[in-house]
Order: sequence, then C-alpha cells, then structure tokens
Amino acid sequence: MAIRDYNVEESAQHSPNGFAAEKGAIYHNEAAHETAERGHVATDKYGVSLVHFDPAAESRLRWKIDLYIVPTVALLYLFCFIDRANIGNAKLAGFEKDLGLKGYDYNKVLSVFYISYIIFEIPSNMACKWIGPGWFIPATSLGFGICSICTAFVYNIQAASGVRFLLGVFEAGMLPGIAYYLSRWYRRSELAFRLSLYIVMAPLAGAFGGLLASAILKLPHFGSLHTWRMIFAIEGIITCILSLIAFVTLTDRPATAKWLSQEEKDLAIARVKSERVAATEVLDKLDSPKILRGIFSPVTLATAFIFLLDNITVQGLAFFAPTIVKTIYPKATVISQQLHTVPPYVVGAFFTVLFPFLSWRFDRRNIFFIISAPLMMAGYIMFLSSTNAQVRYGATFVIASGAFSFGALCNAQVAANVVSDTARSTAIGTNVMFGNIGGLISTWSFLPYDGPNYHIGNGLNLGTSTAILILSILLLLWMGANSKQREKRDVDAELSGLSQKQVQDLDWRHPAFRWKP
Repeated sequence: MAIRDYNVEESAQHSPNGFAAEKGAIYHNEAAHETAERGHVATDKYGVSLVHFDPAAESRLRWKIDLYIVPTVALLYLFCFIDRANIGNAKLAGFEKDLGLKGYDYNKVLSVFYISYIIFEIPSNMACKWIGPGWFIPATSLGFGICSICTAFVYNIQAASGVRFLLGVFEAGMLPGIAYYLSRWYRRSELAFRLSLYIVMAPLAGAFGGLLASAILKLPHFGSLHTWRMIFAIEGIITCILSLIAFVTLTDRPATAKWLSQEEKDLAIARVKSERVAATEVLDKLDSPKILRGIFSPVTLATAFIFLLDNITVQGLAFFAPTIVKTIYPKATVISQQLHTVPPYVVGAFFTVLFPFLSWRFDRRNIFFIISAPLMMAGYIMFLSSTNAQVRYGATFVIASGAFSFGALCNAQVAANVVSDTARSTAIGTNVMFGNIGGLISTWSFLPYDGPNYHIGNGLNLGTSTAILILSILLLLWMGANSKQREKRDVDAELSGLSQKQVQDLDWRHPAFRWKP
C-alpha cells in the first residue's frame, strides 16, 4: 500500500493549535487520514505545509493515477479534436463544393462553432464540478460524437452551421473539464505534464486525423455515404463508442476510486490539500466569492490573454494546414496533400510533451511561454520572407514546435495560482474561453482572397507571437515583484477577526499566498 511508507512530520515553523509537538515527530496512517478529512487544514496560516510525504509512496500513487486516469481522457480528447478539425480534411474532399459554399461561407461555418464554444465555456466547467467529471466528461463526449455523425447528413450551409453550433456546445466543456478533473488528482508541479499527455492529442489529432481521413477516403462507400461524409460518420461512431466505455472507467475523485485503497485515497487527498493555504477540503461547494476570485485573478486574465493569442495560431493551423499544404504542393493528389499535413503535427506533439515535462521537473511554467514564442515568430518570418515550397513547409514544423505546448502550460499556470477548487474550475474555464476567442479570430485569419501566400494571416500570427513574448516577460516580472511586496505584509494582523470562511474566500488575496510562475 502506498500509504504504509508515508510519514507525516510537523512543519518546523508556525504550526497552529498544537498540531504536533516538535519537528520530526512521526505519525502513521491515522494522521494521514485525519489530514485528508473535511474540516482539517493541511497548511498553517502562513501557507506552510503541516505534512511531508514519503517520495516513494507518492511516486507509486502517481504512477497508478497516471495509468487509470490519463489514457481514458487522452483518447476522448483525441477524438474531440478530430471531430472539431476534420472539417479541414472534409474541405479537401469536396465539402465546400457539395454544400455550395462560396466566398466566406466556409469561414462562417467555422465561426459558428466558436460562438457556442465561447458562450458555454465557463458554464460547462461549473456544470462539470456540480455533476462530477466522471459523468460529465463521458456525457459531453457522447454529445459531440453524435454531432459529428449528424454532420455527415447535412446538405446546405444552414444545416452545417446548426450542427457545428451544437458541436461547440458539447465540446466547450472538454478541455477545461479534463484540466479541472486532473487538478483533483495532481500536485501543482505535476499538473502541467499530465495536462500535456492529453493536450498532445491536439497535434496528434492533426497527424492521426490526416491519416484516418486518407484511409477513410479510400473506401468506396460507408453505407449510403461517400467521400467527406464518410469521414464525419466513421469518426463520430468511434467517439460514441469511446464515450460509452468512459462511463465505466472514469471516477470522479480519489475518495470514490475503487482502484485505490483507503490509505492511497488519504495520501491522494492530503498531498493536494497540502498546497492550498487555509483549505479544509479539496472539493468545496460552489461559492460566488471563489467563482469571482478564479475569473478575476490578475494571473488568470493575463495568462488567458496569452492563450487567446496562441490559439489564433493553433486553431488556424488545425483548420488551414491542409489548405496551406495545397498551396505548397498544388499538383499533389488529395490523399498526398492529407499525408503532408501529418509530419508537422508529430514534431509539435514532441514539444507539447517536452516543455511541460521540463515544467514538472523545475516547477515553472511562465519561462516556457518565453522560450516558445520565438519559435512561432521564426516560423511566420519564414512564411513571410520566402515563397519557396520547402522553406514554407519547414516553417509549419517550427510553428508547431512552439505553439502547441501553451495548452498545457497556460491551464497549469492558472490552476497553480488560485487556492480553492471552485476558483480553479472557473480560472481554467476563463482561460479556455479566452483561448477559443482566439480560435474564433483564427477562422478569419486565412481568407480566400489572401491566398496563396496569405500575407495577412501570416502577418497577424507574427504579431500575436511577438505579443506573447512581450506579455510573458512582463507577467513574469510582475509576479516576482508582487510576491516580494506580499512578504512585507503582516499575516496575523490581516487575518485577525476573520472567520474560517472569510479566510478561505480570500483565495489568492490571502496575505500568505505567493504567485507561482
């Protein structure tokens, strides 16, 4: 059992209420269980953890959680992104021609998806918390799988737009919902890497989606369906099957996990709680002050705006990579063009995991924003400065290597810089909502009249990646300066006379809280 090797020691300083007699006092499973229970804090009022954990026990528990939780959510997110971006593959296979789309009609169909996606972002994440991720995530996955199947039967722009609107409603809760779900299981430093293990499915969806679309298009028919209609139907059916399996495999939280022993449940809860100043429970009730703390944290808003800028590139690449490849290799077959979209996504996937892995090891996130942005800038400079096909194709690799890691890093950063579970759910929801405003902008960044060189689209993305670099540096400097200012505050005086609920509602405004870049 993981907990049997788990020691609890008293913090060397500021331990309130005589929690332990002296530093080095060792307790066993009873103390771990007490720390995990509702109503018991795991930090003192200065934010110092009252418990220390056996690294070997944590490592075994972490590996077990990795195996039971991550693969299921990663597969669901893979097909979430495929069901969203397969319209790019369908475009190459005759989607526009069969539906009679002209001018900006294709961009309008893309935009409708983002309107519902943005509107339902924060409500979806609050619903995820209220219903429970173990039910919400499979249910919303089933919904967007059905929408993908329905897309195979549309015959005009009105029907296509209606289905894409509903697809946005169901997909709105996936990225923030899974990020919030994983924050129930992992420490602050561990979260970015685990987020990357499912967010990496976004670039892999670009690679795998292109391969799958190529394979599907080789079929003569699927029932009465042909060409691009087969792509939506087959991929939607796969999504529905995976979501039904997820109803059985996903569990809401450590306390209800049948695959954890009681000792492992206690460790899982206690170690997450030990990073949350003044928290007496990991899963608190929905509460207006905490909801607002999550949305209006300065770090949430700044990081969310950075994610907005990044998503103009990420979503634009997903929707228009096939079109860009077509301008580079105009004489290639449709299947060859589909296959040429795959390699840049494979490279992007590598960096999507690499940067968050380093983030886990160094417990830093913001510095990787600063490292990634110049890669994106270099890629768009290559696009703007050359018309050589090989150079421009190479640019897609450079862009993908810098752009895709932001999904994990931004969500990890907003999650790390609030205290309560409620604030975390709304902070992540806000971040992803801003990101999808960027996605909406991306649908209008590569316009038909701007082809084949797309000076406006590439210029816009060069501007956004430059802004990401500047904002990331400013945010890092501000977090450091503000944390130093907080060190001068009198914690005892500011908390004097406040009830436990009032102290908890302070969240990141708590005087002992420090920003975690």
